[in-house]
Amino acid sequence: MAGSDAPGTPASDAHGTPASDAHGADVLGRVAAAIERRKLADPQASYVASLLRAGDDRILKKIGEEATETVLAAKDNDKIHLVAEVADLWFHCLVLLARHDLGPADVLRELARREGISGHAEKASRGT
Repeated sequence: MAGSDAPGTPASDAHGTPASDAHGADVLGRVAAAIERRKLADPQASYVASLLRAGDDRILKKIGEEATETVLAAKDNDKIHLVAEVADLWFHCLVLLARHDLGPADVLRELARREGISGHAEKASRGT
């Protein structure tokens, strides 16, 4: 995650754009809200509804596919493709979160909890 490591300093992307502006965390909330609205939509008319209707296995398969495409884009050093693939990956993760009645705020709270903690220490605290 790009941004400052200093506590209390807003996170920003590689271009210095704050994560809370129209191109940041607010977008995650809007996408999550759209996914919530589509939960009850006709699966024939809504990709999100079709994924949710198919269940975790289908969503997890899509996440695996998008993760693989993300890795390949990174290995090719194709920044534009990498960003597009990460967007696809995040979208499908948002669908999975919605299926479990969770959203980006839950993940952001967990990231905030971990902020300032050594990655090694955090991992050790989970026993993994």
